[in-house]
Amino acid sequence: MGVVNDEPIILESAHRHGASEADMLHALRFATHHVSQSDDLVMFIGPDATGAPVEVGVVAWWGGELAVVHALRPARTKYLR
Repeated sequence: MGVVNDEPIILESAHRHGASEADMLHALRFATHHVSQSDDLVMFIGPDATGAPVEVGVVAWWGGELAVVHALRPARTKYLR
């Protein structure tokens, strides 16, 4: 995934919609595609452990780390192909 550590930093904002950290990380590990946003946010779409689609928003963080700033389960239709 291109992170310095094994896992990305998960910011508090990523918990806003109730997705668990396990769901976020599973979706990132098994992402089926991603969508680059205009504000340096990349939205990864992947399944949680049950197969439900999750959208996970990631930005570059200090020192080359990646940070999860957004997560929503189920993913919105506009991100599903």
